[in-house]
Amino acid sequence: MKKLLFITPELPYPPQSGGKVKSLKMLEALGQRYEVTLVSPLKLDDADHRPAFEAQSPCVQHIHRRVNVPRSAKSLVSSYLRGKPLNVHRSYDAALAQQIRRLAPSHDVIFLDHYEVSAYLPDNYQGMVVYHAHNAYHQIWDRYARLPGNPAFRLAALAESGRVRRAEHQIAKRADLVFAAPNDAELLLDSGIDAGKIAHTYHLGDDSQLELPQLEFASTEKKLMYVGLLGWEANVVGLLWFIENVWPRLLQEHSDLTFDIVGKNPDQRLMDAVAIYPGIRLRGFVQDLQEVYRDSRVSVAPLLFGSGMKVKVLDAMARGMPTVTTPVGAEGVDYVNNRHLCVARNAEDMAQATLQLLKDETLWTRMRDESRSLISERYTWSQLFASMHDAMDTALLQQHSEYETTHQSNETLQHA
Repeated sequence: MKKLLFITPELPYPPQSGGKVKSLKMLEALGQRYEVTLVSPLKLDDADHRPAFEAQSPCVQHIHRRVNVPRSAKSLVSSYLRGKPLNVHRSYDAALAQQIRRLAPSHDVIFLDHYEVSAYLPDNYQGMVVYHAHNAYHQIWDRYARLPGNPAFRLAALAESGRVRRAEHQIAKRADLVFAAPNDAELLLDSGIDAGKIAHTYHLGDDSQLELPQLEFASTEKKLMYVGLLGWEANVVGLLWFIENVWPRLLQEHSDLTFDIVGKNPDQRLMDAVAIYPGIRLRGFVQDLQEVYRDSRVSVAPLLFGSGMKVKVLDAMARGMPTVTTPVGAEGVDYVNNRHLCVARNAEDMAQATLQLLKDETLWTRMRDESRSLISERYTWSQLFASMHDAMDTALLQQHSEYETTHQSNETLQHA
């Protein structure tokens, strides 16, 4: 069995965000084919979750170091001095890099999970390098920079977008195989990355929900739902926009409408906005999301910036919960508008789509069935990992073939 070094910027546990869900699922799939050694910094409360993670981990070895570099102005300045994008700087530890240099020669594959760990790749590594681009992160910074707000923050975000774009391009160019979502792959192609080394991947949701009984319109309440990390800026900004611009419009026609927002660590701005409206409830972390799904009528995902496929949207589709989102929220999904999702480009469109789903049982039922059907046909973990394994097998064979050709050529020259 070949040996694989999996490097990721944080402990992929507990799986409470799309990125961690994908990394953990990826580790489980790789562990069936490779001897996997996991390397990751430990950030925030990662160390508290390490015992629970390692008790179920598919890895043969775990290597960690505590890294505590906050997201701050001081860290941003330090990142410029060290010539690294902010999040690469925040994930880097010299002692951890030294351990990786010692381990690398004995491993057939180095799997870089996020561009943020690109600085850990040894310069002289001879094995296969796989880059797993969770998102086009430069696009997140760029879109944030174009939103209204503090001019200094917007300027800093625009500059960071350029630094991240260069870092993503450099590691994609160095890698032998790049996994990226279709929309992110297009950006890599535009930057000059060879199409032959790019294979498609996705951020997927909880496809086990496909096995649950279907939801029924008559069993729901006049209630909206949202699930996401409430300290993540993209989620906070989107929810604030929805509460300010869409929610009052909905109340004009349904004064008894309620809205459950589920997620950990809500930003203070969000708590202040919610306090104005008694119908909006911050539910915090909910262990069993089915209790929220069962009596909700519409899921909303009002995202104004971000990148890649959104797990909150895919989860709702897999459950058969009709969903209203934005073009950013629907990115990467091969949807038909008003069939699989309602995709709104402005506040009025989002309000109208939501109001229609609140009252139109026929539309609601059709979208429930069509969204589940699309997830079942196109977006399950088993389908995804089968294609990713095929791509890695092909890349390994190609690398081995190139090595044999080079080796034979060298032998011929030596005997000439």
